[in-house]
Amino acid sequence: MSKRFVILGLATAELLTMSLWFSATAAIPDLSSAWSLSSGTSAWLTMSVQLGFVVGALLSAATNLADRVPVRVLFFVCAILGALFAFSMAAIPDNWAIRTQAMLLLRFLTGVVLAGVYPPGMKLLAGWCRHDRGKCIGLLVGAITIGSSLPHLIAAFGSGATGLPWRTVIATAGGLSVAGAIIVLVVGRPGPFATAAAEFHWRHAVAAIRYRPTRLANFGYLGHMWELYAMWAWVPLALLASYEGAGWSATAGRIAGFSVIAVGGVGAYIAGVVADRVGRTTVTITSLMVSGACALTFAWLPAAPLLLTIVALVWGFAVVADSAQFSTAASELCDPRYVGTALTMQTCMGFLLTLVTIRGLPLAVEALSGPAAYSLLALGPAFGIYSMWRLRTLPEAKQMAGGNR
Repeated sequence: MSKRFVILGLATAELLTMSLWFSATAAIPDLSSAWSLSSGTSAWLTMSVQLGFVVGALLSAATNLADRVPVRVLFFVCAILGALFAFSMAAIPDNWAIRTQAMLLLRFLTGVVLAGVYPPGMKLLAGWCRHDRGKCIGLLVGAITIGSSLPHLIAAFGSGATGLPWRTVIATAGGLSVAGAIIVLVVGRPGPFATAAAEFHWRHAVAAIRYRPTRLANFGYLGHMWELYAMWAWVPLALLASYEGAGWSATAGRIAGFSVIAVGGVGAYIAGVVADRVGRTTVTITSLMVSGACALTFAWLPAAPLLLTIVALVWGFAVVADSAQFSTAASELCDPRYVGTALTMQTCMGFLLTLVTIRGLPLAVEALSGPAAYSLLALGPAFGIYSMWRLRTLPEAKQMAGGNR
């Protein structure tokens, strides 16, 4: 198989499978209406996936699973399991006494299996790329970003304030995951730069923290993740509320929410192309500066749908543009035999942090009685900028992007 065929096939598989992530989040308006969910329970529909991902990533990292099991097999099994969990969620009876607990459990299990899709997919792609690794992983993260936004687009096909029925949204994401599993089974071949399967040793799971260059790259990633998933989870819903409050079309509001996340796919690819030429730290610092500025601007804008949408689109472009470059930096700075483990540990730490901001942001909005709470998300980019600047000063930074810092 050609490199282009494999990379495009893998990106497509990730796009389809990652639609599971925000499937319940996009269905919150209809699900909340049907089940009378509290704001806390609504937040847990996303947080339970994040928590499950952390648990799955920890198990994978502790056993070096991503380096010991053929990636396409791991991806296929996890994508099929994720689809089965989605179909099970869609079948939960409305009158079931433990319906909410069952939903949250299935969302948690979805997060667990997605840990066998996201980092291993990057590991497989890294085996096909060397000098263009930033661009290729940027393409993959772009596909993941668009896939994460798909449920908002699916929900937009419905009429009325709540959009498409929540069962349809979640079940459709399950069907897309099955398609992604089939594609990766066909195209998921190891590349010419793939490393041999490695035996487990605990030290490789903690090297991401102990080794200073990867630690700084991971700190930059943590600053990025402080902002990213809280923005993805709540800004589309804030836009929908703004559109409805102004008497604008709810369908247009949901399409705007989809676009805010999906535009990040373009940002991730462009940033990857640029980073391979000018350096990882240059691109990540610039991206963090733009996204942090958008967080501050969004916090103080009036509730005007057009203004909010414009700023949110710029924010969505920048907020994920640097994501692939943190992963690429980790893959270039770590022991090449344990790229899968290094990427899994990085994502594990980042997604654990997202639990704080996903739950904390709506609480801060209530406490501050307005959107000013969004300015708190700018703290992450500030920390990320500091960490990547420190990494830039290290001699090991020359290992990234063919010597470009």
